[in-house]
Amino acid sequence: MKAELNEQALLKGLANNDSKVVETLYKSHFNMIQHFVINNNGSFDDARDVFQEGMIALYEKVQSESFVLTCQIKTYLFSICKHVWLKRLHQMGKYSSPLSVQEDSISVEEDLMDLEKKDAAFAIMDRALNSLGEPCKSLLEGYYINKKGMQELAADFGYTNADNAKNQKYKCLLRLKKLFFAQYNIGD
Repeated sequence: MKAELNEQALLKGLANNDSKVVETLYKSHFNMIQHFVINNNGSFDDARDVFQEGMIALYEKVQSESFVLTCQIKTYLFSICKHVWLKRLHQMGKYSSPLSVQEDSISVEEDLMDLEKKDAAFAIMDRALNSLGEPCKSLLEGYYINKKGMQELAADFGYTNADNAKNQKYKCLLRLKKLFFAQYNIGD
């Protein structure tokens, strides 16, 4: 009930063009839209444009006294932004499936749930990586995030050769998996 009242207060603030509400909505929901756009052939700038269009559409809707929001703001914004992005992809020839309003509305909740699950898994992975300790954390980040080769990692970490670095990376990866799944299974 409290969340519903908060959502109504946000909608009212948006209708009154309250900049704090706009900032709150941006902070709360932009990452979700950015994640969707980037994972679907877009860039950070595309995500900003799409989110801006979604916010404008929401703003225009809340100006109407007959508008009644029947879902959470994030669901509504995600639906608008998803539709905008898929339409843009279709115009660029990168999305060939015809846009169906019914199809779009059914999959939004599923997409949102998938996104929330992925975000939770990423948070668990971040905690596991941070609890891994050195040199494992830096070794794995060097290989997977910074895309360094085994020879370069061997030199960076003082291993005698690339095979030793590879062996250490494997051991670190096993420890990371163990930490991740210990935390992941607790959350289920």
